[in-house]
Amino acid sequence: MTVDPPRPSRSAPVTIIEADERHAVLAFSGALDAPALGLLEELLLDPRLRRPGAWTLDMSDLTHIDLACAYALLRTATRAPEPAALTIRGARPAVHRTLRHAGLDSVATFVA
Repeated sequence: MTVDPPRPSRSAPVTIIEADERHAVLAFSGALDAPALGLLEELLLDPRLRRPGAWTLDMSDLTHIDLACAYALLRTATRAPEPAALTIRGARPAVHRTLRHAGLDSVATFVA
């Protein structure tokens, strides 16, 4: 019998910090890549995110995002019946570039 060594626990790369009727804040950290895609898509379906008319995505602690995750954010932003105003805060240059390649610059405002 073989036993796999325990995997180090990986904290969630995205969490809902705040969500009320008007505004939601999501905080991103670490790397948001293919292994985290399912978690991201599940979180984006959270009922608390259906009500707010504005979202802030705090990406100041995000070191990497792949295109699949960037497209998941774009799909969420564009498929809602009443799209929320989207602000992306603190994205590092490489993260900003990936988000731009996915087309998020057409639906979001980027701030430092």
